[in-house]
Amino acid sequence: MAKQIEGVYEKILECATKEFLEKGYTDASLRTIAVNAGTSTNSIYVRFKDKEGLFAAIVEPAAEEFMSRCRNIQETFHSFDSEVQRQEVGKYSSNAMLDMMDYVYDHFDVFRLLLDASYGTKFQHFIDGLVSLEEEYTWKWLEATGSRLKQEGRLTTELYHMMVTAYFEGIFEVVRHDIPREDAKEYVALMGEYHHAGFLAIVENA
Repeated sequence: MAKQIEGVYEKILECATKEFLEKGYTDASLRTIAVNAGTSTNSIYVRFKDKEGLFAAIVEPAAEEFMSRCRNIQETFHSFDSEVQRQEVGKYSSNAMLDMMDYVYDHFDVFRLLLDASYGTKFQHFIDGLVSLEEEYTWKWLEATGSRLKQEGRLTTELYHMMVTAYFEGIFEVVRHDIPREDAKEYVALMGEYHHAGFLAIVENA
């Protein structure tokens, strides 16, 4: 087995990130990436198997870590007793999301790829995964607090899906528009307040 040249792996990732950002996954060229990295397409196949494997090597660690952190936030909140959950609904996760934005900005190009360059890969449903997680734990919250919102039809799965999708799509607009980190955190905080108020309007009028 031929010995791999030191530094080529990292150079491929660097050039691939640039290519994917410029052209998206579908139109990105492994040949262009190889030329820019000073290597061959065969060396890319050896290291990453195929184009999606290369894309995954760039985005998967941060995508999985972000999802894991979001799940830990939810698990921590749902370990509180039901009265605390009732009082703090929305606030805890909104505040935690501000910390998550630091993670996003520490891996800014990766999240640009996940949001706008991942079509054609398993990562194109990144936001959908976050929405599903939020939905899962909201139904747990309803059960833990004894709410009958869902049973009474005040909060249907379709309505809540639209609400949560709007929330996450709105949050990640700060990445799509390349908004500076501190401004982005301010906007995300306001988005949290906005969506929390809407959710409370439904809960408190039930």
